[in-house]
Order: sequence, then C-alpha cells, then structure tokens
Amino acid sequence: MPALSPTMEEGNIVKWLKKEGDTVNVGDALCEIETDKAVVTMESSDEGILAKILVEEGSKNVRLGSLIGLLVEEGQDWKQVEIPADVGVPSSVASPTPAPTPAAPSVSAPPKLQHQPGKLQVRLSPAARNILETHGLDPSNVTPTGPRGIFTKEDALKLLQEKQKGKPSELKPVVSPAPAAVPSPSQATAVTSYSRPAIPPISTPGQPAAVGTFTEIPASNIRRVIAKRLTESKTTIPHAYAAADCAIDAVLKLRKELAKDDIKVSVNDFIIKATAVTLKQMPDVNVTWDGEACRRLQSIDISIAVATDRGLITPIIKDAAAKGIKEIAASAKALAKKARDGKLLPEEYQGGSFSISNLGMFGISGFTAVINPPQACILAVGRARPELRVVEDEEGNEKLEQHQLMTVTLSSDGRVVDDELASKFLETLKANIENPMRLALN
Repeated sequence: MPALSPTMEEGNIVKWLKKEGDTVNVGDALCEIETDKAVVTMESSDEGILAKILVEEGSKNVRLGSLIGLLVEEGQDWKQVEIPADVGVPSSVASPTPAPTPAAPSVSAPPKLQHQPGKLQVRLSPAARNILETHGLDPSNVTPTGPRGIFTKEDALKLLQEKQKGKPSELKPVVSPAPAAVPSPSQATAVTSYSRPAIPPISTPGQPAAVGTFTEIPASNIRRVIAKRLTESKTTIPHAYAAADCAIDAVLKLRKELAKDDIKVSVNDFIIKATAVTLKQMPDVNVTWDGEACRRLQSIDISIAVATDRGLITPIIKDAAAKGIKEIAASAKALAKKARDGKLLPEEYQGGSFSISNLGMFGISGFTAVINPPQACILAVGRARPELRVVEDEEGNEKLEQHQLMTVTLSSDGRVVDDELASKFLETLKANIENPMRLALN
C-alpha cells in the first residue's frame, strides 16, 4: 500500500484493474485506492505478471506498507508464487495472532489500559470501554483486532452479541450488590422500585430494527479526514465574519452578451476571477498561517468547493488572476467533473491560497463557511435575488429600481486578517463584481 497523499495513513482498495495472471507494463493502472483525499489510480512502476492479489476489492483501512499484491518477472511460474515472510502483510491475510503474553509492569501505564488482579492488561478504545462497563463484559478472553492490540468497539459489540446468544464463557461475572435490609410492614408501602433507564438495544444487521436502535454507517477515509479538519479548523482558528451585498446586474448582462458568441460562463466563474483580481490588489489577504508565522503567497490559487458522493473536496484553479473568464470556466468544469468521478490527482487538490464555496444553486441566500487550514479565508456565496433599491436619476430625483443582489460572506482567520483588512477586501471585491469590465484590466 503506497502513500498517495502527504497525510495518508491507510487506504481502501476500491477496485482491482488487473487480475491474477495478467501481464503488467510500467505505467499500467493496477488498482483504484481510496485515500484520505480522493480515489487515486495506482500505477505500476515495474513490469511483469500479477501473480497474487492479497487484498481483495472492498478491503478497508489497509495500513501503509502492507502487502496488497505480488508481481513476478515474465517466464516465472506465477501460480506457484510464495508470500514473503519478512514483508508486512495486512491482518486480513496474515497468520492468526498468537496468544498474548502477560505484559511487564510499567512505570506509567497508558490511560486506556484496563487492569484486574491476575488478568492481562487490555487497551480499550473509549467506545469499547463504555459498552463493556455498561453490560459487564470481560475483554480478557478475546483477542483484540485493533491496531497495536487495541480492543475496539467492534470487538465489544461481537462480545455483546455472544452474550445475548448465551455464551457465558465470554462474560465477566457480575457481582450482585449486598442484600438490603428487609423493610418492616410499615415501611413496605413507602418503598418504590425505580429501575435504571434501559440502554437502547444494539441493532443487528439483517433483522428489523427495534424501537430506539440505530444503524451505524461506516465512515470513508475522506469523511474521516473532513471531520478531523473541520474540528481542527473550528477549535483552533479564531473565525471572524463579514458580509456584503453585491449587485450582479452588470455580470448577468455581460454573461448574456458572451452567450451570443457561444462563450458559456457562469456567475461563479466571474466570482472566481473577481476574487483572484482582488487578491492581486490586496496581497495581504493571500496568506496562510503555519502555526507560528504568516506566509504571503506569490501565486493566487483558488480552491473551489465541490460536493461529491464521498464528501466535500476542493480542487484548485492555479494562478487564477492570470487566467481569463473563459479559461477559468473550462478549468472549473473539468476539475468539478474529475472531483465527482474521484479522479483528481494529488496536485489538483493539495495547497491553494483562498477558498470559495457557492451554495447559490441550492437556493441558499447567505451562509458562513468554515476556513480550510492553513488558508486564512474562505468566501461563502449565496444566490442572486431581486430587490428594490432607491436610486437618483441625472436630475436628482429618487426612484425605485430592481437589482439582482448576491450576498457574499468572508470567513477570515483573525490571527492574520483583521476586521479592517477583511472589510477593505470585501469593499474591493464588491467593486470588482459590480464593474466586471475591471476584470479585463488584470
């Protein structure tokens, strides 16, 4: 299992594109691997014959460096290939785990160790500990399946199912409380029994769900990374918000004129271009935070949020300020398609200096977005809506005119973009959007 992204720790085998016995050349696509970012095609760096597939399609959480397949040179008997004993093999194909031996006492035991006199110490995940304590289960008779010998939630649920099926050998004896004193007849009428609230039963796959149960949906690698990064962003970045209403009548008029010449561009393409031009005019906003210092970036690379079946991903339009509207439209369309197909290359979604998230097509008028670290800002774009405004004509008379307004909300990292700078950025962006001819000058 190769590292296909800088933050990848494990991957899922989505599909094998070669089968055992197939000839493989350098550069041939071997399989599709879901990383923590996207689904990436793994290409062969050698030639030969694919002799053995050790990890089947659909396998989850395969650690980096684990053996997933064997390639032999042409002419060798690929059917008689032997699995090397000194190479890391995933747990699904490795030999059974040997029985654990008593652990030596340590000076400071980890907080997740469960220790009972005369029994082995077991490393418990928080979810597993809760299930074991709730149902009075003993994990010492079960071999943990988690990484580094951790007793996981799945191990605890399996143990609970065995208990419900009546396998007492796996259960931890529950000590009954000492019998209470028998109340006198006069006291008996005043004693009321209150039972502890029942824990919702565990749902069983293939059986109708009882009232109060739930179905656990396994999280993909991409979904887990999204959850981790969003939590990191909201807990470590001081978000500040500022909003402005932009009139897009001129953009709509120009877009209509371009359509007559068969040049198809969207309002979002104008927003990307206007944002890039504004960042060029105000380079202090085109920055990232590395934990200790602010870094002003030379290239203006706009990350555009794209919703996919596997979660949100942000492909990047590189050097957007130097591109024209038509070129930006073509790049955005191609990147969005590759993102939804899970075919983005790492260099197409890693990095970026500024993000844009547009929910206008879903009818959202305005919202605040979460900053994508280490970037300092993200622009949330709402839908266009008609509104009446009071304007003055050439003679100074006031009259009502209908305009198409769009709300843009800037989420900024208060450590590097203060309120004044954010306000000036929105003011400049508003002027660029409302006067799209300015974009042709940059």
